[in-house]
Amino acid sequence: MIPISISLLLLLLAIGLPVGAALALLALGLDVIFSPIDLRLAIGELSWVSSSNALLVSVPLFILLGEILLRSGIADRLYDAMNQWLSWLPGGLMHANVGSSMAFAATSGSSVATAATISVVGAPMVERYGYGERLFFGSIAAGGTLGILIPPSINLIIFGWLTETSVPRLYLAGFLPGIVLGAGFSLTIALICLFNPGVGGRKTEASWASRWRSLSGLLPPAAIFAIVIGSIYAGIATPTESASLGVVAALGLAAIHGRLTWPTIRDALDGTMRSTGMIMLIVMAAWFLNFVFSALGLISAVNQAISGLGLSPIGLILTIIALYIVLGMFMDPLAMMIVTVPVTAPLVISAGFDPIWYGILIVLLCETALITPPIGMNLFVVQGVRRRGTIGDIMIGVMPFVLCLVLVIALIIVFPGIALWLPSVIGN
Repeated sequence: MIPISISLLLLLLAIGLPVGAALALLALGLDVIFSPIDLRLAIGELSWVSSSNALLVSVPLFILLGEILLRSGIADRLYDAMNQWLSWLPGGLMHANVGSSMAFAATSGSSVATAATISVVGAPMVERYGYGERLFFGSIAAGGTLGILIPPSINLIIFGWLTETSVPRLYLAGFLPGIVLGAGFSLTIALICLFNPGVGGRKTEASWASRWRSLSGLLPPAAIFAIVIGSIYAGIATPTESASLGVVAALGLAAIHGRLTWPTIRDALDGTMRSTGMIMLIVMAAWFLNFVFSALGLISAVNQAISGLGLSPIGLILTIIALYIVLGMFMDPLAMMIVTVPVTAPLVISAGFDPIWYGILIVLLCETALITPPIGMNLFVVQGVRRRGTIGDIMIGVMPFVLCLVLVIALIIVFPGIALWLPSVIGN
């Protein structure tokens, strides 16, 4: 049954179906082929159960927050400030790509929104300053992955919902790995540009006076981050309530900058509804697919098969990593997480691993999937903004950052305290 399931899923994705539709059709196909009872009768109830959790209300709110920041011009001023402060490093504006992605990730919670935003702002700089396109756009695609690791993160919310793990503690756990990964991306850029200066472009000069003035561009995202995250840890708001506070703050900032217009609100709401519809279809379809897997005994069979291998705890983790890397080449990361976490999390927790640590590991693996060919979502987002050349250029340019991600995953395994230190200090 497992080979048939994988083959059907790859076939459905290969013919270009949306991920949510592919998961739903796979579940219906397995129901028709293997189930002695009609499992389709449970679709309505499962759709309601999977989408009615109050925690999931934060998903469209965080998407709306990112949309408002994108369309109000705040992202442009953020990028300019990062340029002023980081352009002296080898690689110049590519460090601004990473730094801006980190700052935008701390407000939007979405990798796709982060990659799209920084792509729009940074793309004109390639020809203006003579950067190597492959590495420049690769740095944007990689930087965008930080959107699902640095709090607030939609993927961490979904993981907390799936495993009944504390979202605030997951947020705390994401801080240090996010900083380490961002620093790793910048180090990767610097090393490549030191050995191959031709891809590093022309440096932009900035005076200290202009640098200090540019700090005003960092204040809006910093203020929103303080409101969203600060309200959670001050005990004022839940993650869902903090997302709504962030939206109100973003609307206020847009009004201050004279960008709170009807077209801005309309476009932000339109983008939010499109992204939310896609995510919730994936959530409901993956929930039904998990139900079909469970009813057919596939989940218990996989658990027994893995348990029967007699793997050590670290062997189990390495096996799961290999599984995610392979699946990540073909599946949407969010769908992959919703389908697999209910199967893998009990095994990992029973092996003695902390669920908070496992959540960060899963998100890092999802980040890898976002930039792993052939179906890395951020690759297509960046290429869609670039609108020239082939996506193969983006795939080549992102490879050094994939290696960096693998190294950070190894660090998290060897030194789990990178993820667990903050929750142990602040979360208790």
